[in-house]
Amino acid sequence: MGLSVLNNARWIAISQISRSAAQLISVLVLARLLAPAEYGLMTMATVVITFASIFREMGTTAALIQKRELSDRTTTAVFWFNVLTGISVAAIIAVVTPLISKGFRTEALTTVIWALVPVFPIASLASAHQALLERESRFKVLARIEISSAVASLIVAVVLALNGAGVYSLVAQTLTTAVLSTTQLWIASRWRPRVRVAWSELGAVLGFSSNLVGFNLVNFFARNADSMIIGRYIGSAALGTYSLAYKLMLFPTQNLTFVVGRSMFPIMSRQQDERARNAALYRRSVGAIAMVTAPMMSGAFMLREPLVNIVFGQQWAAAAGVLAWLAPVGFLQSIGSTTGTVFMAHGKTATLMRLGIFCAVLQVAAFIAGVPYGVEGVAACYFLAHLVIVPLCLVLALRELDGGLRLLLQRLVGPIASSAIMCLALWMLHAAAPLFAAGIVGFTVSCVAGAAVYALSQHWLFAQRVSDLLRLARA
Repeated sequence: MGLSVLNNARWIAISQISRSAAQLISVLVLARLLAPAEYGLMTMATVVITFASIFREMGTTAALIQKRELSDRTTTAVFWFNVLTGISVAAIIAVVTPLISKGFRTEALTTVIWALVPVFPIASLASAHQALLERESRFKVLARIEISSAVASLIVAVVLALNGAGVYSLVAQTLTTAVLSTTQLWIASRWRPRVRVAWSELGAVLGFSSNLVGFNLVNFFARNADSMIIGRYIGSAALGTYSLAYKLMLFPTQNLTFVVGRSMFPIMSRQQDERARNAALYRRSVGAIAMVTAPMMSGAFMLREPLVNIVFGQQWAAAAGVLAWLAPVGFLQSIGSTTGTVFMAHGKTATLMRLGIFCAVLQVAAFIAGVPYGVEGVAACYFLAHLVIVPLCLVLALRELDGGLRLLLQRLVGPIASSAIMCLALWMLHAAAPLFAAGIVGFTVSCVAGAAVYALSQHWLFAQRVSDLLRLARA
């Protein structure tokens, strides 16, 4: 099963990297063709669409992947439920859009959101097909679909922007992705829905998915609470500084944990009754994540000032202080966020929702507690909250896997210890030669030196763990 997860991860990573590259190209090219106000309109619309997407298929796709035994009757019921839900969400958004536009004080937002509304019914037509492909671990096919849709939609957006379509070039990009993805998913999946629907089959599915929707809803507000609190009580300038540091921390860790979590979910779901195998798979996966995120976030902590200055400019220097607290949060999140896969694979979405509510309350309390101390105070309290959240999530997830906390900690010792050695080496380098603490050349040398120290310490102190992962990678 380790090889299956690795194969899944390879194709998911290829897809994620390709889509991120397409997104970056989109920003770089379209930013020259569109006005900032048009980008702002799309950003506002995206907030609304992202929130509404939580309810688009009500967590039923994850339920199809997780179920031990899946019948055609259940899949058909889920398909038609998703179609009805997609149409309903689209209708609700279309009706309330004028009110949303008034809330944003932007009348032009109405037509943009209305143009995006068809995304919901279009995407709902292929939710079940995508779930079946993921259930079968056909991630090579999914990668082809996701990459081709992203590239084609980028071409459409650029062509329309060149012809003066403005913000609607971005709208067309989103719609093109939805249409092409849905079409290709229908072609790739051999399953077809029946006309006759056994609605009674939805009972067990909705028991799983309703709790998952509750968790996603709570998580959405928890992840946006810091921005709302900082913007309201500290100001937009502080929010900009915080947001920049947060994105710098979140982008690499979020992408890595997304790849690993999506890879593990169908495998762990298939062997959910074999807890020992799932526990071993989980420990190995978390250890692999830690080997990447521990040195990455440690390096971001040690080199935060030149990193911010070189990448974003001196005007963002204040973000370095925020990054000092958010870098360790990035490592903790990369480990803690994997626990959701365990709960979902074992059908414990009720536990996941309750845990999400507790974590959200603790995070919001931390944000409020940090406000009197400025934006760095908020980041510091966010870090302290994660010192409680992540151990709690790990303990509960491992309890679901029948223990093994000590074995998991053994997997984490190597990356953490080697990262500490790397930090010490960088501190000594900068103390002996201050020029290496500033400038692009010094920053590059520091990165190379830090990576070398980390790799050598891993090889000398934890050679067995490294060779285990390398054997798996070669296989």
